[in-house]
Amino acid sequence: MLTENSPSSADGDFSAHAEPYRRELLAHCYRMTGSLHDAEDLVQETLLRAWKAYDRFEGKSSVRTWLHRIATNTCLTALEGRGRRPLPTGLGNTRSDPTAELIERAEVPWLEPLPDTQDPADPAVIAESRESVRLAFIAALQHLSPRQRAVLLLRDVLQWKAAEVAEAIGTTTVAVNSLLQRARTQLDAVAPSADDRLAAPDSSETQDLLARYIDAFETYDIDRLVDLFTAEAIWEMPPYTGWYQGAPDIITLIHSQCPAEHPGDMRMIPIMANGQPGAAMYMRAGDRHVPFQLHVLDVRPDGVSHVVAFLDGSLFARFGLPDAL
Repeated sequence: MLTENSPSSADGDFSAHAEPYRRELLAHCYRMTGSLHDAEDLVQETLLRAWKAYDRFEGKSSVRTWLHRIATNTCLTALEGRGRRPLPTGLGNTRSDPTAELIERAEVPWLEPLPDTQDPADPAVIAESRESVRLAFIAALQHLSPRQRAVLLLRDVLQWKAAEVAEAIGTTTVAVNSLLQRARTQLDAVAPSADDRLAAPDSSETQDLLARYIDAFETYDIDRLVDLFTAEAIWEMPPYTGWYQGAPDIITLIHSQCPAEHPGDMRMIPIMANGQPGAAMYMRAGDRHVPFQLHVLDVRPDGVSHVVAFLDGSLFARFGLPDAL
């Protein structure tokens, strides 16, 4: 009888054993790269490499571990010579003037959001998974070298032993421990503090706030947003380089830069991204509404503390969203 650790070269056997891990492989490649587009390509490359090598799989580890090892090395190869994927807040610039001209840098490989399609599972498992793909955490990972990223993710997210990590990336346990220590130190300097927890995205309070957020845009009652943002809330919207802090500046920015002018110009669909609540915004174009922005929200007990509004229409299809309303 074929078990998870049993080798087989049959295509059907490989698919049956590998496909259950596709979603977590996507999350792993996304954590490594910060790009949904790249992660999808790297998962395909991982599965292709695994399929070619499946007849040599000896079952010394689980299929899951074996696939993550291949995925990690596939990502490391792909990341050679590449720069990090930032958000505007990660460029080192000071907060921007909401009345100033927007500066677009389309050539920058910006950080991208990840669709949230959690399968039903233990709530504790879901919560832990959400923490490991939070947008702020993924942005912080970008400050690490690819090998630091790999070691930290394998040790702290996947809970591998140092010896397993060393074998996976072809180094020593001493080197793994050194990389992990440096990675944790760097991450502590840029990552959200441990007590800076987001509200549960599926709580009634969060969903009510999201509904009010969407209604304010759809009715073009932008001034009403002031009651929804925290005092130090941040707004950023790649590929524009600026970032804005405080509800007054955010509302001034929207009034001065948003192409909408009337109620109904904007329509929004609730989404989940990176384990966080969000909304897909469509802007009126003639007799229909077309993709405009994907908003990913940090929601805390006192309100919305951070919005990243991604102006990348190609992301809508990957979130399973319609190409027009």
